[in-house]
Amino acid sequence: MLNYIWFALIIIAIIVGAINGRIDEVTQAAFQYAETSVNIAIGLIGIMALWLGIMNIAQEAGLVKMLARLIKPISKRLFPEIPPEHPAMGAMVLNIAANWLGLSNAATPLGLKAMEELQKLNETKDTATNAMATFLALNTGSITLIPATIIGVRLTLGSQNPAEIIGTTIFASAFATIFAVSATKILQRLPVFKMKETDRSTASIKNSDHEEGK
Repeated sequence: MLNYIWFALIIIAIIVGAINGRIDEVTQAAFQYAETSVNIAIGLIGIMALWLGIMNIAQEAGLVKMLARLIKPISKRLFPEIPPEHPAMGAMVLNIAANWLGLSNAATPLGLKAMEELQKLNETKDTATNAMATFLALNTGSITLIPATIIGVRLTLGSQNPAEIIGTTIFASAFATIFAVSATKILQRLPVFKMKETDRSTASIKNSDHEEGK
């Protein structure tokens, strides 16, 4: 769907430019911003490499497990059905850490890994669990302590004070995360969103038959 939207915007820009007799300016702007996007991407390589390297070192040094133990009281409340030592918890911690650093590109594969591990604990494979919904809300709101990617973009574009957005970013992302997680916890308590035992049993039987078919 997003591709259709972008395609429509391009076509509209070309048509409007042609009608106004300014198609040359449209072409020039297209090449100019294509060059700008490449410069921004190159400028982000160093920042991404730095923080991803730090995260890999932290993982190998056991700091991730330490962080998982540190936030265990919070994670137990957010994900009471997930065992503290399960791989899903570690993947979620890594995803949260990437989001804290503003590395959304790095957080994406970690989030997919977390969802994969959560799916292994899911008895009804065609229905998201409360833990999945909570993690999705947490990941979407994503409290950002250091918006490294945005700072890198601002630095590349010549901002005089690229780090001035840190305060507003923390404020906005914190409230977004609190609201998203609160909404998830409230909605999952409502009867309309709870799976009936009969539906759960039927889904479990289907999953068992599917596994046996493999």
